[in-house]
Amino acid sequence: MLTVAIIETDWGYFALAASTRGVLGTILPVPSLRRIEQLARRRWPEAKRDDGLLKDLQDQIVAYYQGRRAGFRVSLDLADVTPFRRRVLKACAKIPYARTKTYQQLAEIVGSPRAARAVGGAMAHNPIPLIIPCHRVLAASGRLGGFSAEGGVAIKRRMLAMEARCRT
Repeated sequence: MLTVAIIETDWGYFALAASTRGVLGTILPVPSLRRIEQLARRRWPEAKRDDGLLKDLQDQIVAYYQGRRAGFRVSLDLADVTPFRRRVLKACAKIPYARTKTYQQLAEIVGSPRAARAVGGAMAHNPIPLIIPCHRVLAASGRLGGFSAEGGVAIKRRMLAMEARCRT
């Protein structure tokens, strides 16, 4: 069974989806409730809406977008992700708040030092942004690289800047 919750944050409306195994998807905030509902229906058409889903996690998400440090400790459902991408996503999930890694560093962490481009592909297809903090992964030059959320790289830059201000 698939359940989805819509959460209002200081940055807009956020969607969170979970199976019985754990969180399997998120959609980063958009300004309009109507838009997040559209995006959630398109991505998870079979989901049942339950805005009480994983209430502790919802509170952590709200806190994050208020500029308060949040650590997300939750079960993840990565069953539909390839083994390589699963390793990359799990490594990415360990990047501490307000810290960054490069695609190359993640490739080395997962034991594939020549796979920086493939790591970039895994980040581009991260089904659980924020919880798996792909916004903390940068190009080797320090350049932000891409970001697939609505708002693109500007949202990535904003998230990193907020985290830098709230390091403590």
